[in-house]
Amino acid sequence: MPSISDIIERYLVKALKEAPSGAIQVKRNELADRFQCVPSQINYVISTRFTVEKGYIVESKRGGGGYIRIRKVRFASPKAYFDVLMRQIGDAITQSTAEDVIDRLQEEKVMSDREARMAKKVISRDVLQLPVRMRDQVRARIMRALVTTLFASKGE
Repeated sequence: MPSISDIIERYLVKALKEAPSGAIQVKRNELADRFQCVPSQINYVISTRFTVEKGYIVESKRGGGGYIRIRKVRFASPKAYFDVLMRQIGDAITQSTAEDVIDRLQEEKVMSDREARMAKKVISRDVLQLPVRMRDQVRARIMRALVTTLFASKGE
């Protein structure tokens, strides 16, 4: 059975896909009422499942007329996407953030399901049994090589 977080996420993703502008604007309290949960549950879903690494930009305005605007990031070119990914990866990356990047590459059809499963295994802490700082640096090197290879094979 899906959790309330999963249900809220699916609802917002569906709304985004149906939005002609690629953005939606919601009120936290209205969503909480709709899903019969506390407003902090909405905050949790948005802050953990609609991140930059997953390809979203979230803006919010507090107060009486407040809102949360969620927008799916679109890139003008594969080169622009590649550059953003390389900046996100940087010199060190956590397993969780790397998995978010892989999920996004898979969702955007840059990476197959099989490639994504293999990549997640290769970058896991089970495989990279090193001190944390070194592990995050090695993971970043692997991710940069992976992204470079994927984009080179797409003609970039």
